[in-house]
Amino acid sequence: FRGLRPGRSDQRCRYANMPALALLAGLSSSAAAYQNVLGGELERCSGAGMALTGFTRIGKCVDRNDDAGSHHVCIDMTSNVGGNFCEVTGQPNWCGSQMPCDGTPADECPVEHWCVCQWAFASYIERAGGCDKIQKVVCEATNMVALKHYREQVAHSPHIKSALQCLEEKCGLEKAAPSIGAVV
Repeated sequence: FRGLRPGRSDQRCRYANMPALALLAGLSSSAAAYQNVLGGELERCSGAGMALTGFTRIGKCVDRNDDAGSHHVCIDMTSNVGGNFCEVTGQPNWCGSQMPCDGTPADECPVEHWCVCQWAFASYIERAGGCDKIQKVVCEATNMVALKHYREQVAHSPHIKSALQCLEEKCGLEKAAPSIGAVV
């Protein structure tokens, strides 16, 4: 399940019967609702001199309901030592390409800090040989949704357990108590 995202027309319909002041308060709080895994405001993943990232190409690891991959984990692609991220995860090699720059879209920049799909992050850890193969997760720019989803799904997959443990380790997060039936 994915909640409604700010700016979606279906979200405005939900608030149709609210007084105008309450409507404005609700919409302004939802615009700032994106949190990073550290509990603060979600920061930009890409920056100057880097290709513009994000499923929505706004530089942040946010999505819309049509983002099947959940591009929520910001990693420094140049820090990976387990092989080319795209090749290891079985994707076409967009990792080595040049794309419009963050802030100067007329220019082309390399893919550096990038919002990767939750499944791809988990797959890279598994296929590349462990969490140490990703040297830098940009925690301030990694969406809290990834942490929540991994914690919700950890009981169902050792693959997800490894991704959760890696995210917790790289970001210095307190480990969640295992749920009943969790894979340990």
